[in-house]
Amino acid sequence: MSNPAIQIAASALRPAGLAVLSALALAANPAHAAPTVPHSLSVADMFLQADWVVKLVMIGLIFASIVTWTVFAAKHRQLSRVARAERARLAGLRTMRGIDDGAGDAALGANPLLLAAREELALSADALEDREGLKERVASRLERHEAQCARAMTRGINILATIGATAPFVGLFGTVWGIMNAFVGIAEKQTTNLAVVAPGIAEALLATAMGLVAAIPAVVIYNHFSRMVAANRAVISDGSAVVMQIVSRDLSRGMAG
Repeated sequence: MSNPAIQIAASALRPAGLAVLSALALAANPAHAAPTVPHSLSVADMFLQADWVVKLVMIGLIFASIVTWTVFAAKHRQLSRVARAERARLAGLRTMRGIDDGAGDAALGANPLLLAAREELALSADALEDREGLKERVASRLERHEAQCARAMTRGINILATIGATAPFVGLFGTVWGIMNAFVGIAEKQTTNLAVVAPGIAEALLATAMGLVAAIPAVVIYNHFSRMVAANRAVISDGSAVVMQIVSRDLSRGMAG
């Protein structure tokens, strides 16, 4: 009958022996070794370790994001200034009874809508009897002024629509290219160990994330500016309507020209 002490000692040594055997087996077959992450997975390190094509994609998306926020800062300041000026001009126009009112007011006299109407009245001084033709010519000048203001307000905004529409696909291209490289690495290393594959896939997916970071603000800012431009155009259109009323009033009084 075996000694109980020997049985206890054997039981205690059995886990250690199994551990030694497992270590020897792993050393003999590295493909089944415990997974170790070979790369750091911080954003900066993923960018530095990425393929050069993926790096170019990321740099392009970063540049697009910088352009988006630069346009936002510049155009928001411009459109806000235009909105304040047009509201002040509209308020001044609504106080006028005739085209020559406010001649001593420099701000009111410099209103481009009034200047356009006065210029057409001066050019049509010998054709004031044709009231309908005169109104059409004044309305045409006011419409041209409104279109010119719209072009000035929308200049530089369309690039936001381009960035919002293309950035996700550019990021997706970087992701596809990076995943292709990850599969090439799998074939070269002859292993599907997740610790080996994960860094390359993470670097690829970073391109998609950066594409969304560039595209989402661009779309939101573009829609915001579109609403601001529409609001400013509405105020300018209201001003044009007030000027037409003033011209029509003067023509009815026989005071135009």
